[in-house]
Amino acid sequence: MAEYTPGYVGTVTKYVFVESPSMTPGELALRAYEVSEGVLIKETCFGLQVTGEPEAVDHLIAEIRGFDPTHIFVKDRGFPPGDPRRCRANLGGARPGYLGHEREFRILRYITRGLEALERGEEVPEAAPASGKKPGLDIQRLQEIIDEES
Repeated sequence: MAEYTPGYVGTVTKYVFVESPSMTPGELALRAYEVSEGVLIKETCFGLQVTGEPEAVDHLIAEIRGFDPTHIFVKDRGFPPGDPRRCRANLGGARPGYLGHEREFRILRYITRGLEALERGEEVPEAAPASGKKPGLDIQRLQEIIDEES
């Protein structure tokens, strides 16, 4: 594999997810452009992708989270934009990480409920109630299986 030379040295990229009944990704993007101060903003189906100097990105995120704090979430991007090791232009098809976003997006409403409950001063359970699923393989039994196969 060829050596990778980053195109945006010294920058960070973060994903901003919006799961709000009162704000769309497009509306969030318009507000973000107003306070961006040199941060590259890309609107996505789930919110925004922002790239820039770490301080500028942090400032932008602090500003836009203020618009709807319990419905706007932020996550670091693992690889920089255009990175040939992960870019769909080189690999073909959708980026594998977007499948993770889809899964994470489905649970945001539960996080929102917890945040809103905390704001109201309500007690929030530490763990989700049991889903009734069959328990997974015990770690000790897994180790025994691995040892048997070795």
